[in-house]
Amino acid sequence: MKYKNIRGYALIGAALLLSFHLRAQELSPDSTVSRTDAVKVFIDCDRCDMNYIREEIPYINYVRDVKEAQVYIRETRENAGNGGRRYTYVFLGQEEMTGKNDTLVYTSRPDDTRDFQRIWRTQMLKMGLMSFVARTPLYNEVIIDPSERVERQEVVDRWNNWVFELGAEPQFEGEESRRDFSLRSQISANKITHDWKMEFEFDNRFTRTRYLYDDTLYTKDKSYQAFELLVVKSLGEHWSAGINSEILSSSYTNTRLSVDFLPAVEYNVFPYDESTHRQLRFLYSIGGSYRQYIDTTIYDRIEEMLYRHQLQVAYEVQEKWGSINLSLEGSSFLHDFTKNRVELNGSVSVRLLKGLSIRIQGSAARINDQLSLVKGEASEAEILLQLQELETSFNVEGEIGLTYTFGSIYNNIVNPRFGNGRRRY
Repeated sequence: MKYKNIRGYALIGAALLLSFHLRAQELSPDSTVSRTDAVKVFIDCDRCDMNYIREEIPYINYVRDVKEAQVYIRETRENAGNGGRRYTYVFLGQEEMTGKNDTLVYTSRPDDTRDFQRIWRTQMLKMGLMSFVARTPLYNEVIIDPSERVERQEVVDRWNNWVFELGAEPQFEGEESRRDFSLRSQISANKITHDWKMEFEFDNRFTRTRYLYDDTLYTKDKSYQAFELLVVKSLGEHWSAGINSEILSSSYTNTRLSVDFLPAVEYNVFPYDESTHRQLRFLYSIGGSYRQYIDTTIYDRIEEMLYRHQLQVAYEVQEKWGSINLSLEGSSFLHDFTKNRVELNGSVSVRLLKGLSIRIQGSAARINDQLSLVKGEASEAEILLQLQELETSFNVEGEIGLTYTFGSIYNNIVNPRFGNGRRRY
């Protein structure tokens, strides 16, 4: 049975895993083949349990540099319509394996435990590696043991692709002169198919801070409630159209009630089924926003009807040399184009040379659209406790990291003593 170029759908239940159990025999000093004969593999994975993978797949060599590898494996992830995640595995042959490529997909369920996901993610690596291992002398160290055949059954979904989620998150922190209590609750309902994407979400956050100052006890509250609606219709491999709406109340932004309604259209230069590999999307939206404020704003408004539009350009690519994620968003109110905002977000990770990599991420925003600012001066407590939005014309954040590793190209050993360490490879 071949597992090649699996795209656009998840594994059907547990049939794929039950059909084959890959069992690696430990290599002994008496083995006729040596570990040095094993295929050299570089796994490009952000959140993999590498110790577990090394233990489960001992019949390959794990290298630290992509240029030393015969097989490059990249794992990417996306949120799936069932509430779980879709993991895509790209296997690219290098050196004498050049031209031998493969792609496998695994979709987890929303209630899967981390251990269950770890097992299945590793299983996908095992299956994808078999065609490469078969080209090395270690092919006879791996046994494929078929289990009982699982009959195919037609899946009847009584929920009609709807996924619901309820959540609550209380937090408490205290010290001698200060107490913080916060509660976040969330309700969501999503339905995602190839033709439609529908997401409904209600988010409620409340924070109460009590602090003692000059023998006086002060109590300050901050609240936030939002209902978000997103409906998107697929219009082919490159186009989609939809509506994004939000009902919001926030003490931080001086908003008693805000109702936004923004129809939008999106064009992706690359086909959507290549989203785990590359994307270049242009999203334009235009609509109205009705607002009621808690206190009078700096423009002497207690309520108003506003119209605005925005354009977002997003570029994402993941390759052997690294990854790029960039988004540029500009918006303005239609009654006054000087009331606008431009924001750039991005992260770049590049392998420069053997063992040398650089990672840069950050954001920058030019802000001229704070129409809800409260008229008058904020109190010292509101500033220090971040209870009220303050006037600003910009916001900048950034981070840069440079990493250089050298030494043995192999990293096959697992030693869990005194913890598992901090390195993934």
